Amino acid sequence: MNDKGLKLGMGFSKRVVLTLAVLLCLYIIFYFFCYPNIKYKPWWSVSKIALFKAETSTPARDRFTPAARTPAVASPGTTRSQTLHKASTAGSRKTTKAPRPRGTTEFSYIGDRYATDDVPSQTVDAGFYVRTDTESRIGKPWTLMAKKHHKTVPCVSPQSCANSTRKRVKGTTFKERFLEHVPVLQWHKHGSPEEYKRLRQYPGAHGWGSVDYETLMNTLSILNTSANRLMFDDWERRANGSSCIRCAVVGNGGILNGSKKGREIDRHDYVFRTNGAVINGFEEDVGSRTTMYTFSANTLRNSIASYGAVGYKGPPLSEETRYVFLPDHDRDYILLKAAATHTPIKKGPESSKIPPRYFGDNVTLEKFKMYHPDFIRYIRNRFLRSNIMKTEYRNIYRPSTGAVMLLAALHTCDQVSAYGFMTPDYSKYSDHYYDKRHRGVTFYANHDLHLELYLWQQLHKEGLIRLYMR
Repeated sequence: MNDKGLKLGMGFSKRVVLTLAVLLCLYIIFYFFCYPNIKYKPWWSVSKIALFKAETSTPARDRFTPAARTPAVASPGTTRSQTLHKASTAGSRKTTKAPRPRGTTEFSYIGDRYATDDVPSQTVDAGFYVRTDTESRIGKPWTLMAKKHHKTVPCVSPQSCANSTRKRVKGTTFKERFLEHVPVLQWHKHGSPEEYKRLRQYPGAHGWGSVDYETLMNTLSILNTSANRLMFDDWERRANGSSCIRCAVVGNGGILNGSKKGREIDRHDYVFRTNGAVINGFEEDVGSRTTMYTFSANTLRNSIASYGAVGYKGPPLSEETRYVFLPDHDRDYILLKAAATHTPIKKGPESSKIPPRYFGDNVTLEKFKMYHPDFIRYIRNRFLRSNIMKTEYRNIYRPSTGAVMLLAALHTCDQVSAYGFMTPDYSKYSDHYYDKRHRGVTFYANHDLHLELYLWQQLHKEGLIRLYMR
């Protein structure tokens, strides 16, 4: 009897357990059916989620994090404002531990996506060809059908110089910042409704937000020669058997006064200058040649007004000089078209009844070039990402005209020497080499000259430029 009773008890217990298991299953099914949005999170996922949130709670960033900035060696002339700037940038590094996902977390005004040209805007090389279409293919993948119908035209060969900057950069801390195929110059190929829609969201020099579509297309449509799309359009005539393009980039800093660097500067293949570049009377220190003159319509007028008393009358005029616009307003597009076509300007500060004469009476279309807004935004985002971009001044901030000129040279020349740019002991020198009396450097909210100073030091240290210092 005891054995029989035990068996009955065990059978009853099994039925109870089975019944409870069935009821539990029914409860779970009912619960998730009624509350489908509640999801089960296993315990092992909690730490991963917490870690992800910790890494992505910092301010939005580009795809690549710029190399960590360390303060330059303090000089006797280091000012309190310089020290404060370094302290603020050093503090900001603590909040950026990892790159952020591209396209999902960056602020809309950053725009770390750019048009892509097959090769940089450098020189014509008869042995190197690039695909082109009558229809703009910027940012579009090549299909099999497109490949059948493409044309080939001579373009840039960045591989001919054995010691080119574009080769050396791969062994430096700048390798992840450097994008070789962002177009440096814009020309008629870049004008399309699709590109206008993409770039109109960025204001000033970083996009086409300041220019209407008709004005833009009227200007880009005339920039249709090889001279307009290549930085060094006369290299074949100038090369003299050399495979390396040597560039001197000359700023207007007071460090050049008494430097006696004029002959050294003029011995380069190309000489870049910008804004109020006074040459007459200063040839011994700054040279006499100008092959690339960078400016905007606004900086040109300001330079004439501000530096006329010390000898600046307008852009250099010579057969070898090319005029490179840095467009931060529709005035730049309007001025370029009027100057290239010898027609009057009907509106704006440059309006007149006669064609503009800044560039001489006989200037030709082939002498004009214009920086691409993607290039300006690219160097801002990846080389000069200032804390100003986190403030209310972000829409007026851009790299200085001299910085754009130097970084454009870095992306097109094979060897770059920089003169007249800020160095850590800048307070020892006047603002400009042509100042009649000592004037300290003035800092404005639309540029970050301290950050630029630091960048020049880093590029010099990495061997990507040769910076003149005393």
